[in-house]
Amino acid sequence: MRKSLVHALGVLACASFAMAGPTTVGFVTDIGGIDDKSFNQGTWEGLKAYGKENGMKEGKEFKFLQSTAEADYVPNLSTFADEGLNLVVATGFLFNKAVGEVATQYPKQKFLIIDSIVKDKGGKLLPNVANVVFAEHEGSFLVGVAAGLKAKADKKSIVGFVGGMQFPLIQKFEAGFEQGVKAVFPTCKVVVDYSGDFANPGKGQALAAKQYGEGAYVVFQAAGATGNGVIKEAKERSQRGDLRWVIGVDKDQFDDGLYASGKSAVLTSMVKRAGMAAHDVALMTRGGKFPGGQVLTFALKNKGVGIPANNPNLSSDILKRIATYEAQIASGKLKVSEIPAKK
Repeated sequence: MRKSLVHALGVLACASFAMAGPTTVGFVTDIGGIDDKSFNQGTWEGLKAYGKENGMKEGKEFKFLQSTAEADYVPNLSTFADEGLNLVVATGFLFNKAVGEVATQYPKQKFLIIDSIVKDKGGKLLPNVANVVFAEHEGSFLVGVAAGLKAKADKKSIVGFVGGMQFPLIQKFEAGFEQGVKAVFPTCKVVVDYSGDFANPGKGQALAAKQYGEGAYVVFQAAGATGNGVIKEAKERSQRGDLRWVIGVDKDQFDDGLYASGKSAVLTSMVKRAGMAAHDVALMTRGGKFPGGQVLTFALKNKGVGIPANNPNLSSDILKRIATYEAQIASGKLKVSEIPAKK
């Protein structure tokens, strides 16, 4: 059985919340939905694995509530807290304020927020909230290397980035990606656009059409469900003979890019193992070691981010170069900035 990543990190903390018996879990999605083919879906898959391993009933002992607007966050979190579920999980930095508010109202309820850090008005971590963050810039550097080398090999000179909302978190993806591209292809141009939305595939497809129209050969999307539109545009162009590539995000999106005879428009994906994080924190809570008031960081050095195990569209030479950079970053020899370069 896979060794818990959190355990491997040595962050099994002794918390003040002892628990006996099964740990029930409620997951509140952001506006992208449970089947966004991205972060929500990945988190839910991790919680389903946790439930299955422990013989729990889906819909009763582990379940989810879907948010259709940010206004749903507080009511949904409160609903699970009122039901007395042992752990309430929220995915996405947009939940920061809502989790802080509800966690304060329910001081005995345990919460896990993925992709953000919740603090009180005094700047202190809340003892009933476990915080998980990722080194997105590190994983994005690797897919930047893939994009740069693929473009260079095919004699192309432009790649693109489509982000959701222009916040520091998403800019970490942009920053790492551009640094990875420039590391292997210094003269490559990187075009950047933000959709301002995480749940609008139409906007994603329009921005992808714009970038591909400007000559972008590979586009990295970090925009939740909006990014599904980027994948759609890459598939449609490739289907009609205008070969273009897209890079997936959060989970392995190779299958989402399938368009003909097993071909996929997804070059690779920058995987954030949110499912692993949710699974492991639920397991820790079950064992009476809920990491409340702590920040758990998932990075390259502990396999919290990276590329999929299988990458059919990457050559062995590209994979070797990626592995070299991954080792350098994991060891600390190479530092990746979280801030995009000034344009």
